[in-house]
Amino acid sequence: MGESRAKLSYAFIGSQKLLRVAELVRGKKVQDAINILKFTHKKAAKLVSKTLHSAISNADQKGNIDIENLYVKKINVGPGMMHYRVTPRAKGSAAYIRKKTSHLTVELEEK
Repeated sequence: MGESRAKLSYAFIGSQKLLRVAELVRGKKVQDAINILKFTHKKAAKLVSKTLHSAISNADQKGNIDIENLYVKKINVGPGMMHYRVTPRAKGSAAYIRKKTSHLTVELEEK
């Protein structure tokens, strides 16, 4: 049984938004997962799709894995670090805008 994985780090999207799309493809066959992501109108769908294609390419590079029998074994989403922006406020003070990032890991396995 062959495995392959791909990881996307510090994606500029919140982890809850990414997790909603990741739940759609968890446990599905690779071709079904690609079709689901193609017709999902979310920014996270594009990020998950690119990471999924990267994991498929990694499996292809190993050579002994049949790509037709791959399925999404695990898909993990975790919070990354927070990026801060500063915006001016009243009376010369400043406020921080918090920009969230996420980590995404996709693991594929052959049935």
